[in-house]
This record gives sequence, structure tokens and C-alpha cells, in this order.
Amino acid sequence: MTPPLVAVAHGSRDPRSAATVRALVDVVRTQAPGAEVHESFLDLSEPRVTDVLRKLHADGHRTAVVVPLLLGSAFHARVDLPALIDEVVADCPGFRVQVSDVLGADPALEAVALDRLAAAPRRGGTGVIVSAVGSSNASANAVVASLASRWEERLGVPVSEAFASATQPDIPAAAAALRARGVRHLVVASWFLAPGLLPDRIAALAREADPKAFIAEPLADDPRVADVVVSRYASAVTGLLRQYA
Repeated sequence: MTPPLVAVAHGSRDPRSAATVRALVDVVRTQAPGAEVHESFLDLSEPRVTDVLRKLHADGHRTAVVVPLLLGSAFHARVDLPALIDEVVADCPGFRVQVSDVLGADPALEAVALDRLAAAPRRGGTGVIVSAVGSSNASANAVVASLASRWEERLGVPVSEAFASATQPDIPAAAAALRARGVRHLVVASWFLAPGLLPDRIAALAREADPKAFIAEPLADDPRVADVVVSRYASAVTGLLRQYA
């Protein structure tokens, strides 16, 4: 039996976030027609990943693949999700759950984020801010800083990372650093999958720094994101097959 694909997002109090995740999972279904595909959430939105996995076990499935819809390997990926899966497996004898890699800084996602900037006005003195959620995990933040460094070389304009929470630089600090480098106009790239409270905070702070700032949309409504989800699932299924071999 082909293992079900359980896509798990963080969840949000903002209903736009869950709606975007559900739309993304609908696209994944069309791209993985041989698999049963479910959306789920770690917190704040329904259904919870634990409930989805327990129902799959109750329905007779003995394997499942969880694909974290996360752009970084931070606390939620390293601690929260494994703990929830351990809880389910302990309660469901004979149930094997394989967790794929996070979506991460996949080249396809980086291309989507860059393509979002094509609609920005062409103005001299422009600088780019790569906005992301932020983490207490330094390596997760370093991934975003690496994006900013690569983009500066590629775009030929000053680029800085900025974070919505947990670490620095935040948007005001990033904007000030770019101003010191001669930037007059801000373009804000989104390293978020879905709209929500944190992207809204990013946008508000950017417009305080530059009322005409261009704010790029989040990534998840691009079909290339679904391609990455399916790729992560396929790799995890391969890992399951090797375990059974």
C-alpha cells in the first residue's frame, strides 16, 4: 500500500494561512495521484497532525510519510514534530511514520521567491530585504543570511536579511543598514509560505521605513512549491522501502 502523505504546517490564528496550506495540498494531490494526501497542523489550526495520523492508523494504514511544510530546520522541525510523532507511535502499535526533510532553501523555492520580485518597480537606489520568521536556532537564521548574500551577488544591489521575531536584524535594523549603504527604496522579499500575522508585521514595519516599499507575496500558491513537497515525499518513501528491504 502506498504510504499516505501527511503535509504538516505550523498553523496560525490567521485563517488566510490555513486556507493557503489547504490550497497547496490540493495541488499536491494533483501531482501525487497515487497517494492519499492530507493537510495537518502542529498548532492553532485544524486538523492537528496527531489526529490525522491516529485516524490513518485506525483506518488500517501501517505506514505514513509526514512532510513538514517548513522553510527552516528549527525548533518546530527538530523538537515539536518529532515529539508529536513519538506520542502517536507509542499509542499506535505497528505504525511506522517516516518524516521527510523540511522544504528548506530548495533551489525551486529560492527561484519562486526571486520571481516574486519581478513586479517590483525598477528604481535606482533600490535595496532588497529577505524577510523570514526568525528562530532561536542560529543555523536556521544562517540559511536566510546565506540567501541574502547570494541574492546580493546575483541582483547587483544591496541585500539584507530581516526577521519577524526571535533574532536580529529586524526590519528597522535591516532598513537602517541598507540606508547606510545608499539605499533609498525598499523591496521586501518573502521567505514565508503563507500570509499571516508575521508577514503582516513585516509589511507594516517595511512601510514605516519606506511608505512606497514593494512587498512580495508569500510562496505557497506557486506550483513549484507543490513540486518540492512531492519530491520530499518521494525521497521519504524511498527511505521507508530501504528499511523494509
